[in-house]
Amino acid sequence: MTTDVEQRIAELETRLAFQEHTLGELSDALAEIRMESARNAETLVRVMAELKQLRTLLYADPGSEPPPPHY
Repeated sequence: MTTDVEQRIAELETRLAFQEHTLGELSDALAEIRMESARNAETLVRVMAELKQLRTLLYADPGSEPPPPHY
């Protein structure tokens, strides 16, 4: 009976170690995704600012800007 209990405890400890390892990997992956998302957001803000600046340079007079494609 003691051997059966010890075997079950060993199995539970193995499962727990596996789950802790998996949780660590998931945590690392989530941190990496958050950093990538922040970089993408910064890039988007920068690109939008550059586009706005370019449009201002190309079309200093709003009347000279071509109409939207749906016209």
